[in-house]
Amino acid sequence: MAKQVKNEQMDKLSSLCKRRGFIFQSSEIYGGLASTWDFGPLGVELKRHVKNLWWQDLVVSREDVVGMDASILMHPKVWEASGHVENFHDPLIDCKNCKTRFRADKGTFYFKCSECNLNFRVNNGFLEMKDEFKKYFDAELFAEEPDHYKSSDCPHCGGKGTVDAEILACPKCGSADLSDARQFNLMFKTHFGASEDSASEIYLRPETAQGIFVNFDNVINTARIKLPFGIGQIGKAFRNEITTGNFIFRSREFEQMELEYFVKPEESQKWYEYWVNERFNWYKKLGVRAENLRLRPHEKEELAHYAKGCTDVEYKFPFGWSELEGIADRQTFDLDQHIKASGKKLSYFETETNTRIVPAVVESSAGVDRTILTILADAYWEDDEHNRVVLRLNPQLAPIKVAILPLVNRDGMPDIAENIFHDVKKHMAAFFDQGGSIGRRYRRQDEAGTPFGITVDSQTLEDGTVTLRERDTLEQIRIPGDNVVTILKEKIA
Repeated sequence: MAKQVKNEQMDKLSSLCKRRGFIFQSSEIYGGLASTWDFGPLGVELKRHVKNLWWQDLVVSREDVVGMDASILMHPKVWEASGHVENFHDPLIDCKNCKTRFRADKGTFYFKCSECNLNFRVNNGFLEMKDEFKKYFDAELFAEEPDHYKSSDCPHCGGKGTVDAEILACPKCGSADLSDARQFNLMFKTHFGASEDSASEIYLRPETAQGIFVNFDNVINTARIKLPFGIGQIGKAFRNEITTGNFIFRSREFEQMELEYFVKPEESQKWYEYWVNERFNWYKKLGVRAENLRLRPHEKEELAHYAKGCTDVEYKFPFGWSELEGIADRQTFDLDQHIKASGKKLSYFETETNTRIVPAVVESSAGVDRTILTILADAYWEDDEHNRVVLRLNPQLAPIKVAILPLVNRDGMPDIAENIFHDVKKHMAAFFDQGGSIGRRYRRQDEAGTPFGITVDSQTLEDGTVTLRERDTLEQIRIPGDNVVTILKEKIA
């Protein structure tokens, strides 16, 4: 039942996104292209606000960080040196019955009792069994730690047998007639130049970070910055993901906001802890509710071989807790790899000690699209008391800051409203709407996340004041029509 409710929530959110022009299915008129998305008029504004805020907070306002924008297409040796060619794989399994291809960890597992042969089915992290048996299991724990129930008492035969994992089956048809797992590289290949022989093969970048690492020497020679310092970048990346879904959470084309912060190796732990705290608090600054955020340090066995530590900022999406951003202490691995492969001295010269240092790096890697989904999911609210759906967006992020509405289309009200609209439009994103009842127009703007409404009514004709309506509280106050811009700026700041 929990799984069905969660799907309904995502369906409602994706429906609103299409209805109000946030996100569309890519190539929809041709049937769509799976897990690819286009950002509409409101979505592109929300995305721009998120990226601008990230850039302002991590690059512009800091003295120790500079920015860059690396090419999507890079020399193939970059990905050999970084380990992506050799290690960037997913294990894939083919079902011989229905021909479905799936990632090994996304199959359906059957847990079987050794005594009574009772089967418990686990599908994509959800436990499926008869209601009378569910009381013996903690579903959330089962989803996160299915091994917890190995060798536990069977709920059917009262402990005569033990429960153990025995069968992996196809998640689509349930068949256990499967191929062996095969490794599949997640990088998109393309051809560089006029020919299509193997010598011309290159990759669409699977991350933006390597563009920073290979430009390390260029940046320190031109920006004249001292350790510790960071290089920030926002850009597109591509991964040929086998398992996509949950709307825009996981797709094959996505955008990253990454910071590589270079430090003395002996100071990496201090800076790692600093950036974990900084990045966690940044999402609260966006207006995301604290109770829906958490930090999850990686267990030792989860860490990449070169990483000293890694912590995920996780959000409680409608489909469960999932990664929003990763902060990692990558040590000197990345620069070491490129030094070895290129023969170049990618190091920092410290004048105080007259020595060269290969810095360690603390990486902050956030997804733009996941951040957008987080903001939308957190802002979505069904206000049953007033029979409306609201996106309670932070006013700084809202695509439209204010809607200008004449109460009725007569007595000169539309002209006054239009004049206010043109004045406000010079300072912030505004929307003029005179179609339909005032209540319906308010509801449309509530769904779009517009925090304020200005209504021109009969009293405006008498004293020049207008009604200022606040989206979340529904509070309405009178303000001078010639002071709208100043008041709105104060409220949005």
